[in-house]
Amino acid sequence: MTRARMPRPHEVAAARRDPRLLRASAERQLDEAWRTRGACQAVDPETFFPAPSEPADTAISLCRGCDVQGACLAWALEVGDCHGVWGGTTPRERRAMLVAWRGQLTRGAETIDSGPPMRDLSLELVPVS
Repeated sequence: MTRARMPRPHEVAAARRDPRLLRASAERQLDEAWRTRGACQAVDPETFFPAPSEPADTAISLCRGCDVQGACLAWALEVGDCHGVWGGTTPRERRAMLVAWRGQLTRGAETIDSGPPMRDLSLELVPVS
């Protein structure tokens, strides 16, 4: 097994503009039951976990027509899953998206998060005397 390399800066920059990542950001916590409606429910799971030497084209084409593609990709990015096809992306694409995803989450409310930035959350927990 080979070790996955870190994505290059131009790959991360392209991932930030990827419409699939933008959709995942928008659908991040909208649907808790997304797995029950996925197009993958009627397909052999091995389709989504091809061997490293095999193409993932079949799985990616199934994901393109799926209604829950954004929520699926958001889940994979949140848990850091870099194996198989999730949300119509390959592991290599998700490694770059993961860097962009984590960068957006740590920057706070002006990007994806609907809540206050992390530094403000800690201030809210301190009781006022």
